[in-house]
Amino acid sequence: METLPEPLLVRILASLPAVELVLVCRLVCSHWKSLVDGTSLWLLKSQQEGFVGDDAEEGAVDNWQTLYFLNKRKRNLIKNPNGEEGLEHWVDVQNGGDGWKIEDLPGDFGKEFPSDDVHKYFVSSFDWCSKSQVVDLRAEGYWEELMDTVQPKIVVKDWYAARCDAGCLYNVKVSLLSEHEEVLAEFASDTIAVPQDNEGEWAEITHTFADYGPGVRFIRFEHGGQDTVFWKGWYGARVTQSSVTVEP
Repeated sequence: METLPEPLLVRILASLPAVELVLVCRLVCSHWKSLVDGTSLWLLKSQQEGFVGDDAEEGAVDNWQTLYFLNKRKRNLIKNPNGEEGLEHWVDVQNGGDGWKIEDLPGDFGKEFPSDDVHKYFVSSFDWCSKSQVVDLRAEGYWEELMDTVQPKIVVKDWYAARCDAGCLYNVKVSLLSEHEEVLAEFASDTIAVPQDNEGEWAEITHTFADYGPGVRFIRFEHGGQDTVFWKGWYGARVTQSSVTVEP
């Protein structure tokens, strides 16, 4: 191995899993450590897995290893976003009126969701319904130094709709919390009013947190809604495909 040209050795190492590279290969010798801590290896792995194009250059990113791991870990941190598991994983559930219900798309007087992967949604009632989740970033693999120094983007998305024959109210609030659950940054939408006799179309609301400062350890996501016609049953805001992602 000592006689291999460095570019060939980098290609061989790039074929190994990232965890093996960090926890095993960088301990072999000082040369391997410099390769694992360097730029070329992680640029190559990012290209191999389609995170960047083949024309990407080493100087385009400050830390290719961090970019690789952020892309590798990227996923929706909200559990059960569409109601496939009932209200499982949702906390602080407020069941106003007749409470939350899960229905199959498109539902009565509703429209299909833009993605074929989504089959269900939550629907609120004639009094305010809300629910929330708290994401533990360390438990999800986002270590403290990463959150404090890199401060990767935190992208929040939610989808809402009304029945065509009933108006509704909807809002969403997302808070970035410290170790002791102090609010370090927050996004709160206006309370959105959808009029009666609407088109029933699904609408997306999104927000990106950036440059939020050190100390973020948790993310609290909360949304809710109700109808504006006060009919018994489930004529209120429909919500689905909620997401929180940590991105490069």
